[in-house]
Amino acid sequence: MDKIKKILAPTDLSELSAAGVRYALNLARTIGAAVTVYHAIETEELMRYSRSSLRGDLVGKYDTALQRFLEIHCSDFLPGVEIHTNAELGAADINIVDVAKKEGVDLIVISTHGRTGLSHILVGSVTERVVRNAPCPVLSIRPEKIGKEARTAAAA
Repeated sequence: MDKIKKILAPTDLSELSAAGVRYALNLARTIGAAVTVYHAIETEELMRYSRSSLRGDLVGKYDTALQRFLEIHCSDFLPGVEIHTNAELGAADINIVDVAKKEGVDLIVISTHGRTGLSHILVGSVTERVVRNAPCPVLSIRPEKIGKEARTAAAA
């Protein structure tokens, strides 16, 4: 197995997705890898912005939101890790796969929200589509499986 040097940690900026980002940061700190924390700005948000100058404002808004997300949810995991952030316009699953290819990512660590039934059928699963199309291994994290004990041990 090749050494993992670059980890991609996608987030939708939700509390559930923070578990995957925290896991990626802790893993990176342990093995000496760099992490790119990534957010795709979905089409629904983009539709509110018609002019290209406003789209630039939207990306800037999400760059700031991504930094704030890391401060709120991951501050205890940030020291000792090379971190890059990136927010771009587009469909999450497609963008995640494209970024992984372009940046030569060795591993994608992504949270799954665990939707089932009708919600899964209607909304689909970004994680599932990333797993199917990724150019590298994907580690899927179920937030409810990461208990307080695991977070405490990981932070130590």
